[in-house]
Amino acid sequence: MRKKALSTAAAALTAMAAMSAAAPAPASAAPVRIEIVTAHSETVREWIDPFTCPTNMVLTARAHYGDENAPTTYSCSFILIEGEQARVYIGDWTARQKESKSDFSAPDHQAVVGRWHEGDENGYTRYRTATLYWRGQRVLLTSGDISGAYRESNHTWQAQGTGVMTGRKHSGDENGNTWYRFANVTVAG
Repeated sequence: MRKKALSTAAAALTAMAAMSAAAPAPASAAPVRIEIVTAHSETVREWIDPFTCPTNMVLTARAHYGDENAPTTYSCSFILIEGEQARVYIGDWTARQKESKSDFSAPDHQAVVGRWHEGDENGYTRYRTATLYWRGQRVLLTSGDISGAYRESNHTWQAQGTGVMTGRKHSGDENGNTWYRFANVTVAG
């Protein structure tokens, strides 16, 4: 009799496990709402002054028209997650790269917040990156990609949707091509 009771109990547990495996999973939490809000644009003489976004903003657009003596316009944005501003923790300037053959990618899950260029295409460029946090949780940057080519001396580039700048590549002088690296803001969860 004891053997039958164990078999009946085992069968009941197996049936319950099968039922719970077949039962639909509860609805997952709604997706997190992420907004990129442009809040600051500044035109600078980048061959003279390094540029860094204001507090808690990241680069989302850049425009340049002319040679190395022409000004550059940067646009910086807040990242809002569920209506709350993400915190941006800025790092140090990177090592210099020769502008005429520069190729910069921020470390994983970091956004670009600054650029410092010295001279012409034979001069050097540095970048400044930042980590992002929301409610104490690291904000992730995913689905990274690179833009098509833009002529450096005649272009405006802007990240789309939930995108932020994560790098830049340039080849040649002001008539050479520039590409932008970007990724989308997400949170684990």
